Order: sequence, then C-alpha cells, then structure tokens
Amino acid sequence: MNFEYFKPKTIQEAVNLYSSLSMQNKKPLYFSGGTEIITLGRLNLVYTDAVIDIKGIDECKAIYYHDDYLVMGAAVSLTEVEEVREFPLLSKTVREIADRTSRNKITLGGNICGQIFYREAILPLLVTDSLVGIAGREGVKYLPLNEVFNKQILLQDGEFIFQILTEKSYPTLPFVTIKKRQQWEIGYPLITVSGIKKDQEIRVAVSGLCPFPFRSAEMEREINNRQHTAAARVDNALKNVPEPILDDVEGSSEYRLFVLKNTLLDTLKELEGD
Repeated sequence: MNFEYFKPKTIQEAVNLYSSLSMQNKKPLYFSGGTEIITLGRLNLVYTDAVIDIKGIDECKAIYYHDDYLVMGAAVSLTEVEEVREFPLLSKTVREIADRTSRNKITLGGNICGQIFYREAILPLLVTDSLVGIAGREGVKYLPLNEVFNKQILLQDGEFIFQILTEKSYPTLPFVTIKKRQQWEIGYPLITVSGIKKDQEIRVAVSGLCPFPFRSAEMEREINNRQHTAAARVDNALKNVPEPILDDVEGSSEYRLFVLKNTLLDTLKELEGD
C-alpha cells in the first residue's frame, strides 16, 4: 500500500491537511501508532492515499495533570501508559495487550479508535467517565467518552481524538481488571473485564464477548442489586448483554458467556471483599 506521509506540528495544521487532501479527492487517514493501518492495508481491508501522523503534535504525546484531570495524549504508546502508572487500572489493563514490542508501537488513541474486536484500553476509560478531546474543522471540543462511543468512536469526517482526560479521583478507587484467554499468556484474549467501585456501586466494562467493547447501564443495575446473591446478580446481568455474541475459533458464544459469568463473579468478589 503506497501513500503520502505528513507529520504536522499542530492540531490546526493536521485538520487543515485533512481538508486540503479531501478537496483533492484523496482519502486521508489520521495515524498515530499505525500498526492497524499497515496490517489491514496488507489485507486490502483499509485503503488510504495519505496518512497524517499526529505523533508530532505536542498535545498528542504528553501525559500530565491539568486542574482536576489526568491528561493523556492520544499518541502516547501503551508502554508509556504502563510505565507512568498514574492510572493503575489502565496501566494494568494495557500491560496485558499484545507483547512489549507491539505495545511500544500501539498508541492509546489508536487502540480505542481501532477496528479490532478487543480494544481493551477503552475499558478503564468507559468505567471512569473519561472525556475525549476531539479536533476537527469546527475547532476543539471535549466530550464524555460514553456519549461518543457506541460500538466504535463516533467521529465526524475530518475529526480525530488528540487527548483523553480522566478526573484524578478515579485512579485512586478500588479496581480490578481480569483477562481470560483460552490458553493462559498466549493467543488472543477471550474475555476481559475492567471494573471499579465508586460510591459503593460497581461499574464494569467488557471486551471479547461481542465484536466491540461495551459498558452496559442495565448490566450494572443488576450487578448492584444486593437484594440477590452474587450468582443471581450476575445471571440477571447476563440477560442484558448486547448482541451479537462472538462465536469463533477462540470460543463459542456459549463458552464466552460461561467465561464472562465466572469473570464477573471474580470481579464482585474482588471489589466487595466477599
């Protein structure tokens, strides 16, 4: 796959480049880690005339605190997220993604905006009501991730995520992240669950059950219904999982549900101390 390569220094330059290339009837893509674009391009599943590399933009490559938020650039690698450890739930979750060589290249923004099923880095961000900084033709805006994510990040043409903001109180909360594979430590994940406990309520986000990661208010309502036993709460929560459920060589739909059930029970045990 042959394409033009651009590396702007500012958000505005990146947005202007996208507009200019589009006006030339080209199909540009924003690029941070690039691993997925290259992989899918080789399979003829992605096509682009030009890539706009956002790794040269200061706002996209830093991790710092600003007021009440931990700010992480979208072009920060998963290895950097893991090593900074300002956000333990996120650090532990991304440490389980691929191998270290791959994590050196995969970026936080690239993982959450990707097309692969798992996108596990988004799970801690969903349960912590994180914000995303989005840049586009109309300028810069900050929106709740839960409002702009529905199976995938919902962006307008020409927009890209440049930052993720998490209120700094969230990384101090009790948390758990559990990843189950068909064979431990090798192969793709089967089910991943990330959870936190805030104001005595448990929040969970799930990857691997469906062709997209998700957080379900209906599931959380059942999980937090303490009038029932833990097993009954989990059974009721599983009645609210979204469709479709994956059924592939990694695991049948029935097996994935079985693994998710046991993972949710482990999550409750960890966060409730029972």
